[in-house]
Amino acid sequence: MSKTTSSDWWRGCVVYQVYPRSYQDTSGDGIGDIRGIIGRLDHIASLGVDAIWLSPFFKSPMADFGYDVSDYCDVDPMFGLLSDFDELVSLAHEKGLKIIIDQVISHSSDQHGWFKESRSSRDNAKADWYIWADPKPDGTVPNNWLSIFGGPAWEWDTVRRQYYMHNFLASQPDLNFHNPEVQNAILDTFRFWLDRGVDGFRLDTVNFYFHDRHLRDNPPLSKSTEDGNFMGVDAPDVNPYGYQDHLYDKSQPENVVFLQRLRALLDQYEGRTTIGEVGDGRRSLKTVAAYTSGSDKLHMCYTFDMLGADFSAAHFRRSISNFQSVVDDGWVCWSFSNHDVERHVTRWLKEGDDADHLARFAITLLASFWGSICLYQGEELGLPEVQVDYKDLVDPYGIRFWPAYKGRDGCRTPMVWEQDAVNAGFTDAVRPWLPVPDDHRLKAVDQQDHLSGSVLNHYRQTLAFRKSQPGMIDGPMSFLDSNENVLAFVRGEDSERLLFVFNFERSALDWTPPADLKIGEVLTLPGFAPAYEDGSVRLQALDAFCARLG
Repeated sequence: MSKTTSSDWWRGCVVYQVYPRSYQDTSGDGIGDIRGIIGRLDHIASLGVDAIWLSPFFKSPMADFGYDVSDYCDVDPMFGLLSDFDELVSLAHEKGLKIIIDQVISHSSDQHGWFKESRSSRDNAKADWYIWADPKPDGTVPNNWLSIFGGPAWEWDTVRRQYYMHNFLASQPDLNFHNPEVQNAILDTFRFWLDRGVDGFRLDTVNFYFHDRHLRDNPPLSKSTEDGNFMGVDAPDVNPYGYQDHLYDKSQPENVVFLQRLRALLDQYEGRTTIGEVGDGRRSLKTVAAYTSGSDKLHMCYTFDMLGADFSAAHFRRSISNFQSVVDDGWVCWSFSNHDVERHVTRWLKEGDDADHLARFAITLLASFWGSICLYQGEELGLPEVQVDYKDLVDPYGIRFWPAYKGRDGCRTPMVWEQDAVNAGFTDAVRPWLPVPDDHRLKAVDQQDHLSGSVLNHYRQTLAFRKSQPGMIDGPMSFLDSNENVLAFVRGEDSERLLFVFNFERSALDWTPPADLKIGEVLTLPGFAPAYEDGSVRLQALDAFCARLG
């Protein structure tokens, strides 16, 4: 494998996701803003990450908190000004940080000018920019497609007297990518941000762009398969969306051609990248393979494989092995948490566990994987999920499916900067947009920053270790057999080959390397010191070992 160059910096990079509403408020309205991110750039840089992924900050009525865009080429006033964004890009670049922004283009807000014109009549210039369909003769919806946020994927419009499609909220109508004019307009919005210096795009629901032209019904999902796992939620348990095999409402073959158009645009700018979010159930890996193969589509994708409750050596080996076997020449970005799922410390914690130790184990594990990795704000502090009371919920998904599913607010609460400050230093407002829990205060940045062994400093040390070992950046990964709940693998090539061993058991065990592996120098992984004697590794509970191979 060729070594990473400046133009393909994204191979093996570490991305830090910022959810702007919850990072730092400077205006006093209880909502984070761009100037707040600027003020915290030193914290992000101190982690040793390569890039910042910004969740949406565009103009929006905020029905889905920015994932309903009403203007793709401007900053929402609650987040600041376009000049603030330009300053953020400039200052981030000075600190060696790339800027990746979220592009939510499968749908817009119903307040976008495009949709307002489209719904005004059946014969206006943008009449075909969204997905409109006549009702069935009995007035019911055109087909059986469902919205992820509940109910049919169709909403009646009284002006056009037609239904329009929405995969999410009714206020998030889906754009019609079968229309070349829509594609051109969307590509123009990418060009707008590329010209402002952004380094890449995270593509929300990247396999949702196209729908079946014939609006065919989705078949029911076979009981022998598992599907519908979107946003880290086992949809069959809480949401009828998981009852369907989504053959026709997403992941259409035309999507590949559009991604080629997008890549051709990005290739006009040096060193840009794309990260696609693929939620496609059991077909996710095949979709990723189609979207990342060759060098003419997406640079990398991520799925939801590691965003669930499964925490075992077998699961992680299976997830990575499946990717390597199906996605021949594509690239992946692994993550354990993001703005849509329960924080991983809470998902994986068992009775008797030390939560901070689990957090240290998890980042050591993630940093050792082949591929790029993404961190979510607050995980560097070991923050657990917040149990938000129903009265404080704002997430429409959680409100719709309460109490079986409590939504995404619990992972979106504000960052905690100073333990004793008002709202832990996030805002001076009387009430932030989501509550700051007391147990998060104990993990504030000012409590961990200079504390040896803290989760925060463990993140810094682990990412520095990753950068110090060339084989960990873009070197290959091959697994070793083990009968225990142990994940063992080799990273890198030639003199850069490293052996990693992770014990997922909550008890100590011994692990013996295969006879054909020659252990050279034993390397000290930050925070871990298993004993290696007489050719055997003594691993404690949730322990990790690393050695250079001879």
